[in-house]
Order: sequence, then structure tokens, then C-alpha cells
Amino acid sequence: MKIALIGYGKMGKAIEEIALAKGYMIVLKISSKNVDEFTKENIAKADVAIEFTNPQNAPDNICKCIEAGVPVVSGSTGWLKDWDNVAAYIESKNGSFLYGSNFSIGVNLFFELNKFLARLMSPYSDYNVSLEEIHHTQKKDSPSGTAITLAEQILHELKTKKTWVNQPSDNKEDMVIISKREDPAPGTHTVKYTSDIDDIEITHTAHNRKGFASGVVLAAEFLLGKKGIYTMKDVLVS
Repeated sequence: MKIALIGYGKMGKAIEEIALAKGYMIVLKISSKNVDEFTKENIAKADVAIEFTNPQNAPDNICKCIEAGVPVVSGSTGWLKDWDNVAAYIESKNGSFLYGSNFSIGVNLFFELNKFLARLMSPYSDYNVSLEEIHHTQKKDSPSGTAITLAEQILHELKTKKTWVNQPSDNKEDMVIISKREDPAPGTHTVKYTSDIDDIEITHTAHNRKGFASGVVLAAEFLLGKKGIYTMKDVLVS
């Protein structure tokens, strides 16, 4: 498998390490230092593009790869306000795309646990739910894409909560997310249900980026030969 890395920061380098260990080739590495090499001709050399950049550039990066006829796996977060436009473009080009707010297998299992716990807690209005996420100081978006996914899963199950907010709030209809930026911290997410009697909480803590990177390469393998738009859940049940 020939891979184009669109974004060559810490995550891109971790993905490269995993991909090379599996015998794959990195045919293109794009960072802020060589954006002039991000051309249709260079992208087309790859079997799949892996895009990890930032909220401002992700939509254009994804569409550029799709225009070149190359499947895209993207883990950039914070750009989903543009999702409808990007998805429509992918469909118009009969492209292949897989998006994940988090590619760690452990986190995706945590997503399923979060949904199940929220469903169990739904009848018990004495409990108030909140969420805390901790990441390294270089993380550009806040809250994390993983935290947003967790919050939206909870909102779907708990009718007492109407929206999530990324700050403390006294409004009982707000699902509060507290974001902290500390080094070193690959990522910790805690969902906490609190009452006057007791607390219930679940936590996922990443020890390093290897779990994320391994999941990204697994997603790239899954996407080869397919058309359409997929998520990490499709990878795990395949």
C-alpha cells in the first residue's frame, strides 16, 4: 500500500512508523514546509491519503485528494461545520472517505460503553453528567473531537440535556465539557455522573499515540477498494 501523509506532525510521524513496520510505502509527506508539493500529480501516486492537519485546512485537503481520485482517511477535528459540503463533494466524485474523531480501538470501545451507560442513566434525573478532557498544549481544537462525540452520544440518550458547552454552566440543560491543556498528555476523557449520594465515572486514558496510529493504518487498509463514506465503527465490525 502506498500512502500519502497530509500533515506530518507528531501524529503523522507516528502513523509513518506503524505503516513502515507493516511494509507499506510513504510516497508523499506534506507539512507546512512543503505545501507546494501538495499537487494532484503527487497525490495520485498514492493508494490512500491520510489527512491529519487542522480545522481550517482539512476540508480543502480532503477534497483535493478526492479530486485526484485517491481515498482519504481523515482524523482532523474541529471542521465538521463543513461536513455537509465535503460529503456532497465526495459523493459527487464517487469518492472514498473515512472519518474518525478518534481511531484508537480502545476509544471506540469506550464510545460504545458511553452510549450504554447513558442509556442506563437516562431514567435517573438525580444524576448530573459532565465531561472532562485533557490533552497536550499543542492540540489546536477545544473541546477535542472525541469529547464532542462522547457529548453528542450522551445528548442522544439523556432528554434532560439539550446542548453541550465548553465551559462551566449552571444551566441544568447544558452538558458541560471542561477542556484542559497539559504536557505531556496524549489524551484523557472522563464522563462523570454526580448525585448527592454518589458518583459514577468512566475514563479512557491514552498512554501514547501508537493506539491512534495503529487504528489509522487499519482504517486505510479497510478503505482500499471501497466507495462511499465510512466511520471507524465500520472498520471494527468488518
